[in-house]
Amino acid sequence: MSIYKFKLPDIGEGIAEAEIVAWHIKVGDRVEEDQQLADMMTDKATVEMESPVAGTVKSLAGEVGDQIAIGSVLVEIETEGEAPAEATPAAESKVELPLADGAERPTKEQKEAIPSVSTKPAAAEPRPEPKAAPKPEPATPAEPLAKVLASPAVRQRARDLGIDLAQVKVTSDRVRHADLDAYLLYNGGSVSHGGGGAPRADETIKVVGLRRKIAENMQEAKRRIPHFALVEQFDVTDLEDTRAMMNRDRGDNPKLTILPFLITALSKAMADYPMINATYDDDANVITRHGAVHMGVATQTDGGLMVPVIRNAERMSVWQLAREILRLSDAARTGKASREELSGPTFTISSLGPMGGIASTPVINPPQVATVAVNKLQEIPVIVDGELEARKVMNLSLSCDHRVVDGWDAANFLQALKALIENPLRLLS
Repeated sequence: MSIYKFKLPDIGEGIAEAEIVAWHIKVGDRVEEDQQLADMMTDKATVEMESPVAGTVKSLAGEVGDQIAIGSVLVEIETEGEAPAEATPAAESKVELPLADGAERPTKEQKEAIPSVSTKPAAAEPRPEPKAAPKPEPATPAEPLAKVLASPAVRQRARDLGIDLAQVKVTSDRVRHADLDAYLLYNGGSVSHGGGGAPRADETIKVVGLRRKIAENMQEAKRRIPHFALVEQFDVTDLEDTRAMMNRDRGDNPKLTILPFLITALSKAMADYPMINATYDDDANVITRHGAVHMGVATQTDGGLMVPVIRNAERMSVWQLAREILRLSDAARTGKASREELSGPTFTISSLGPMGGIASTPVINPPQVATVAVNKLQEIPVIVDGELEARKVMNLSLSCDHRVVDGWDAANFLQALKALIENPLRLLS
């Protein structure tokens, strides 16, 4: 028997450490060659670590959320026979990078155990993460409840609210959501506790991985950037008519949302307002005004907000933009987006669709100097040429770095954007 030390390889140029975002093994597990050991994260790119040997896991470097230095021992594996030689990995290989023992980050116990290698772990087994308290199972409905007609959605809502459906007065042949609303209103918002589950327990969540990266970036952005925001209303009635017409004749093209049109308008307007499509290195005190528009598109994933990048958006048609948005958002949500696809935006657009509110103050992602948020589209009465009309309108909220962008320039940029968005023929020409 011998101990094989799997060291964290060099997983990216200039990367000094990586964060453990998931363990797929635990001490005592039997692992096979090429079996996945852990997910390591750096700069929003997650890399899978695979075992180069087969054996039994003897120790792990840390817990989820810990930072591990490149070259440090990540996993110790007990193998049969002599341990394989630790070779220097080739470019983009997942084999360990050999470093002197001094480059490792062993625990106090490991330091004491270094002179002699034994089949026992060099350190005490890492403390397992506390298991969340099991969620209480929903109470079994009483017999009268089973006889009440209601859809599965209504039954689930009733369970969540702790409402006995047998106590709800119905207005038709079955209990509907409106009946639950009336029950709540009649009871002043209170519910019966007879059929409800236990109160929701407190939950402690460690901030790790993408969520930690987001927290750090947002804190740094608000600390270093003096934000100012402008909100402008846009009449998108004609644009929505144009979008509907193009979707009717789209053929094999993806269905158009309003986002490709907005990206096209932003790219056109930036040609005259290059201070918007810029990045600011405030350490070197250098502003770079970019000729190409590398548009970051904020995308919500299960792990948090990610920003895949559309390269050279100014060269694309709305159909090409629609396809690229779909491809990148799918890659981000499934964790398949590459490091290149998640880096280097010169401007970012975000949208919450119908949940976008009427105004917002988006946070700039440094080193960018501006960002825009798309607020919800709504139909409202508007006076046009002295006549009252129903028009489709939406607000765009622009945040700028006041060290780089003056209020005058930001206001004029929004007006140039407005002229394009409200005139689809000009926008698409």
